[in-house]
Amino acid sequence: MKYYLIAGEPSGDLHGANLIEGLKKADPGAEFRFWGGDRMAAAGGRDNLRKHYRETSFFGVVQVLRNLGTIRRQMRECREDVAAWQPDVLILIDYPGFNLKMARWARRQGIRTFYYIAPKVWASREGRLRAIRRDVDRLFVIFPFECDYFPQHGIRPIFEGNPLVDALEAQRASLPSPEEFRRRHALDERPIIALVAGSRPTEIRKNLPLMARLAERFPERQFVVTGVPWIDPALYVQAIGQSPLRCVFDETYATIAAAEAAVVASGTATLETALLGTPEVVVYRLAAIEYRCMPLFVRCRWISLVNLNLQREAVAEILQSDLDITRAERELRAILPGGAKRARMEADFRELRTVIGGPGASERIARRMVEELKTHAS
Repeated sequence: MKYYLIAGEPSGDLHGANLIEGLKKADPGAEFRFWGGDRMAAAGGRDNLRKHYRETSFFGVVQVLRNLGTIRRQMRECREDVAAWQPDVLILIDYPGFNLKMARWARRQGIRTFYYIAPKVWASREGRLRAIRRDVDRLFVIFPFECDYFPQHGIRPIFEGNPLVDALEAQRASLPSPEEFRRRHALDERPIIALVAGSRPTEIRKNLPLMARLAERFPERQFVVTGVPWIDPALYVQAIGQSPLRCVFDETYATIAAAEAAVVASGTATLETALLGTPEVVVYRLAAIEYRCMPLFVRCRWISLVNLNLQREAVAEILQSDLDITRAERELRAILPGGAKRARMEADFRELRTVIGGPGASERIARRMVEELKTHAS
């Protein structure tokens, strides 16, 4: 069968690549064509990559408005390519601003559509539920709590585990010990605290100055920033200022695994940190108007994927519009070795790994997709 996949961000590229590998096992005659990145190209063939996510990633209202013409042109190119190739299914991976529009177009063309990694409508923009009900043939979710949420809105999701587990397991055996990590990056002998400030420039600007201020209160430890390779290193230098933080690029898992605790911005990194077993505090800085208006737009009780999946506050969430770090310091000290909350958090993380499910999610999801297509064809 012919599979056309669309991913518009690095995380979608990773999960798309793992899904392609699973589809090749479930359907040895599979043919692929996709928008994505280098990982998907390695899994599905570089000649089948029609557009790299570096050309399609626009974050925030300002960027989107500035690039409306480019986005419309890319949408037209994508539709023309899908129509010309005539796939058996269009698989949309996260990236809802673009992909929900593609789903609507595909329905009108009679092209079967699977959505993999559902838009986070449980957090905000619940209006998108109507589009999912109308335009998506099958919704594949990656969080257990979504199995309760979506049926309440007339959508029957399919859950086969979380592909993050596969991504982590693929690297776990090669992760360095804390001692080896220190030697590799010429760090001193002090225990490491990982700072995971986000993966977008706006997040770095907002969160890293706050984290740098926090680090000043722990001179007995060294704070290491997890730099992402697609962001200009100069932005990290600017955000860190005069603070003696170290920045290690493109080794996020290794940095978190080598740390005795982490300070993490909200997002997928909160779940990754927990699955690696490193105690964490979630800190996210918002603009003053965003902070005041947040209750109007955010529908869920928690922002971290750890708490959402456990349905309780297992990790502290500190959202603020100023640079007051008093609570962040208190919560971080509580999860360091010997701290009052560390043992409880480690137990919560073990429970989380059970809730999320074991390795093999990508292959299980791929098998379900192939089964759905064969059932529909018959």
